[in-house]
Amino acid sequence: MLTNIKYKFKLFLFGTICLTTAFVSCKKEKGIGEDPYAGGKKPLDLTFVSKTIEPDVVNAGDVLTVRVKGLSKYINDFKVYVNEIEAEVVTASTNDSTLTFKVPLTASTGSMWITSQGQSFFGPIVKVGGKVSVDASWKVINGATNNSNNGFSLSTIYDIEALPGGNYFLGGAFNDFELNGTEKLPIGGIAQILGNGAYSTSGVNFGKGAGGADKSIYSITRIPTGSQAGKYIIGGSFTSFNSTRINRQTLNNVARLNSNGTLDSLILRNVINPKPQETYKNGDTISAFNAGVDGFIRKTFVFNEQVYLVGNFNNYKRMYLPNSSYDEKVYDYTRMRQVVRVNMDGSMDSTFHYNKSTRQSAIGANGVILDAMMQNDGKLILVGTFSTFNGVQANRIVRLNLDGSVDNSFNVGSGANSDIISIRYNANTNKIVVGGTFTSFNGKAASGINLLNADGSNVTTFTGQPITGGITNFVGQLNNGKIIVSGSFNKYGDYLRQGFMVLEANGQLAVGYNNTGGFQGAIYDMIETSVATGSQVILVGDILRFNGVLPHNIIRLNFAN
Repeated sequence: MLTNIKYKFKLFLFGTICLTTAFVSCKKEKGIGEDPYAGGKKPLDLTFVSKTIEPDVVNAGDVLTVRVKGLSKYINDFKVYVNEIEAEVVTASTNDSTLTFKVPLTASTGSMWITSQGQSFFGPIVKVGGKVSVDASWKVINGATNNSNNGFSLSTIYDIEALPGGNYFLGGAFNDFELNGTEKLPIGGIAQILGNGAYSTSGVNFGKGAGGADKSIYSITRIPTGSQAGKYIIGGSFTSFNSTRINRQTLNNVARLNSNGTLDSLILRNVINPKPQETYKNGDTISAFNAGVDGFIRKTFVFNEQVYLVGNFNNYKRMYLPNSSYDEKVYDYTRMRQVVRVNMDGSMDSTFHYNKSTRQSAIGANGVILDAMMQNDGKLILVGTFSTFNGVQANRIVRLNLDGSVDNSFNVGSGANSDIISIRYNANTNKIVVGGTFTSFNGKAASGINLLNADGSNVTTFTGQPITGGITNFVGQLNNGKIIVSGSFNKYGDYLRQGFMVLEANGQLAVGYNNTGGFQGAIYDMIETSVATGSQVILVGDILRFNGVLPHNIIRLNFAN
């Protein structure tokens, strides 16, 4: 039967081909097949002979010479561009076979081309050097990956936490890092790297890492002082840590880790046991940090030996131990929207964002919280898609007092007219920088970027240019005042900037720092380290491409003085 079907299909296919051939033949006989592109412009007799630029890397302002053919015919009617920025032609040394031009001061790495009479002729890639470069000594090769076979495998790194000894913890959605994960022992959303980027398990044992829910860690915070000093709070979307057993899925998106990366646990005796014959169930091991929420946690903070959880959840959850067994856990729920403060044992602090008369939190935000930061005094600043918080107008940004109420002394005025996606504070400059989809901030024109004073007021000396072709989704200020901006945009004012740029503190493009080419992806966090020549900046996120490099979600850049 199968042979017969195959035979019939071949006959059908053969017949179809014959009919098509006959049809085309008839068309040709009737003279219908005229050239559809007839009447177009004849291409100009102009070509590039040079395939590369010498030297391989040049600086903005350098004079370059490339070999061409046929330029003399158009010597008074052509322009040269480097990555969409027009370049000055050195006419004295330009002729039929030689083109000499200056690399524009604001140009970044990309193709060069000639335009004349409405036609474009592309030449070699111009690699523009400058004060920003990918650190060649960085040891990350394969970075964060996800080898799940579910058809939707994220490998984003959401957070990076500096350790006292110079190493870093990474938190994210990956289950492999530097190809060291296996099916039996995945690297579940958390990894350690050395100061040079090399993957390391020295001194830590995360086991299988985060499991359940989205298996993602969005935030890692080290506890600096107090009874739990040296331990870590992790928050995200997960229900277990270092376990895949169903009855060990007892976490609720937050946990505390010991300094060596193991789950900070507590052994219980005389636990309720409905099955006395299974004597091992007379005891239980649970998380020592008995706290949780019913949604994902975006940020965690520690202040005065208390933990702040910020995200998009509706309820705080705490395991009720007297009624919990080895196999079944009972939880107490308290209505707490988006923000909650807990003590070091996980118990909820009812003096923060909580109404004792209604026994639940205030209303919270009428939208999503996308990012947050904590000031040195413990006050939280939240940003996102909301327009009110606790019923008070708060257009995409709000600061909370230490009791969780809206701080009306925060001078953001009317706030942003659209979403704020990213917020960062730099203690060295004492400034806050925000980024998002907004076009105005507190009455000031601001195209996706704005710089604020510590009290929330606009920095009047900062004037940004319009961002087009996409949006800003990350901003961060360096210690020297310069501002890193990334997103999906392709222009800043009149200048081509493919998803990444460096600005001065006044909003102008930083000359010498915009030499990089295209960027693809999203940045979620950064860490800057001062070095003798300037600074090194580690960027993490969903970083697919940077200046021709494939970073695999983590990259270190050198910023020269």
